[in-house]
Amino acid sequence: MALNRLDLNLLHVFDTIYRERSLTRAARALHLTQPAISHSLARLRDQFGDPLFVRQGNQMVPTPLARRFLETMRPGLTQIQSAVNQFHSFDPASQRKVYTLALRDILESTFLPSLMARLESYPELEISSQRIARREMETQLAAGRLDFAVDVLLPISQQTAHELLRRDRLVVIARRDHPLLDGEFTMDRYLKAHHILVSSRAEGPGIEDFELSRLGVQRKIRLRCQHYFAACRVVEQSNLLLTMPETYARIIAEQARVHLLTPPTDMPGVDVHLYWHRAYEKEPALQWMREQLHAVAGEKA
Repeated sequence: MALNRLDLNLLHVFDTIYRERSLTRAARALHLTQPAISHSLARLRDQFGDPLFVRQGNQMVPTPLARRFLETMRPGLTQIQSAVNQFHSFDPASQRKVYTLALRDILESTFLPSLMARLESYPELEISSQRIARREMETQLAAGRLDFAVDVLLPISQQTAHELLRRDRLVVIARRDHPLLDGEFTMDRYLKAHHILVSSRAEGPGIEDFELSRLGVQRKIRLRCQHYFAACRVVEQSNLLLTMPETYARIIAEQARVHLLTPPTDMPGVDVHLYWHRAYEKEPALQWMREQLHAVAGEKA
């Protein structure tokens, strides 16, 4: 294997196939024809004496050798790409780019409608929204398989950058004809009611419960579920209360028979942060998208 003479362009093709898991998508991302990508892959396979990628269904899955090579090659290629990208501009009106974002379900509902409206004038840009385990976020960002993640404040390493996108507050929602809507919404009435807790975890309190615990009180959880949309449907048809972020609550209230209430005590805010890998932060296309995400985060629901 004459790897000392390996063309840097082939490394870029390798990296893109690895990230896209598809020859067709890799060709689009690189503005090349699919035969050109196939030819480059054939040269890579000849150089390495290994298939590098094998087809499984509609995906090109990397072999163990390809995975080991990427781990070794990625830091050097990243530095080269970053150095080159600093001298290039990005024109969203004419250049094709697929942005991969990690968004949890509630953030998809609050960010994607406004984001896609902003991108209406840029038909060459695509968004791929994914839900990944939080423990995998930094690995995906470092590997370039993820451009950005949007989530609450998380513990991260020095290699991952982050900044505040939006600060949301918690509100309580109840069905429109709920008895609690008559009279003052006091802490006593809040605690006597039954509640829904939305959490991806099987057990443990919500952020609102930490504040209640600090006050020496505890609410009654009648239902624990994973998604706010399902919880809101339950609220419509019961006397259960749901405490949730205001931005999404207002979106839900536009179509559901629910009413928003101010909590009877100050609740902790929900800080939404944007995450990306520092190695890619000077890429013009990613800098441009950061600006769009900040603009979307600043809009009112």
